[in-house]
Amino acid sequence: MNETLVTLVGNAATAVEFRETATGGMARFRFAVTPRRWDREKQLWSDGRTSFYTIWSWRTLAANLAGSVSVGEPLVVHGRLKVREEEQDGRRRTFVEVEAITVGHDLSRGTAAFRRAARMEQVLTERSERVTDGDAEESPEQLEQAGAMAAVS
Repeated sequence: MNETLVTLVGNAATAVEFRETATGGMARFRFAVTPRRWDREKQLWSDGRTSFYTIWSWRTLAANLAGSVSVGEPLVVHGRLKVREEEQDGRRRTFVEVEAITVGHDLSRGTAAFRRAARMEQVLTERSERVTDGDAEESPEQLEQAGAMAAVS
């Protein structure tokens, strides 16, 4: 499947809206990207035209965004670009959205402190509490006895 992946550097333009859905959390916010260029004639930085994107995220990323991002904060967003057109009131409108894969604070413009989020669901690779006879592991005492016997022989 062909997808257009983009990385955007800009600022959160709106607060993150978070909603619980049947498949997990969903969050969205508007993201502003303003290019800056050096104007050689004026010897000043000048801002270009600001582009706005709607950023969507799902599940764990959505919940973490809701608890981590505020309006105006500098961010780096990486995700799948989606462009759609709709007709409203006889006018054709274009909407540019990004389905976020990852989002982080732009550390070239400030500092951040990372806090690992607690996992709410059991990871598929974890062993369940119920162990069948074929999967039974040796107890620590059995392992210790086996080690002691191996050391004696």
